[in-house]
Amino acid sequence: MQNQKGNRENNYAFIDAQNVNLSIRDQGWKLDWKKLYKHLWKMYQSNKVFLFIGYVPENQDMYTFLQSIWYILIFKPVLELKSWKTKWNVDAELVLQTMIELQNYDKAIIITWDWDFACLIRHLRKIWKLKSLIVPNENRYSVFLKKEWKWLIDSLTNKRKKLEYKT
Repeated sequence: MQNQKGNRENNYAFIDAQNVNLSIRDQGWKLDWKKLYKHLWKMYQSNKVFLFIGYVPENQDMYTFLQSIWYILIFKPVLELKSWKTKWNVDAELVLQTMIELQNYDKAIIITWDWDFACLIRHLRKIWKLKSLIVPNENRYSVFLKKEWKWLIDSLTNKRKKLEYKT
């Protein structure tokens, strides 16, 4: 797709990594992050893709790999809780980075299933800066998102054959 000047759009994607990863795994498959990046570049004209992720030192090889395939990683410290294996919440970082970058992109692609991003999504829609809201699982995401933006939502579920990691 092109902008009014006939050039490729300059869109940015913002991904809640834990949200996406856990949701995809709950569906019984593993996401190929390289294929996802290429899909976002091709289908949504995403020139930058921000991945919001918890920082665990043992995962350094994974972080290096993701950066080598052009993801921009925004780290959040991880909490170790007895009731959870690990927990991090990147909501504030994702919202903040989306707003910091606002003047640098044409449209935003938000990838999450979480209602906590409703205020961001609503604002981006109001100022004509939202390209798409993508949920990882079309059968399991916030009822509030479904109620308000079902017509706008795309899903990774129906792209499994294209985006699945194969060993």
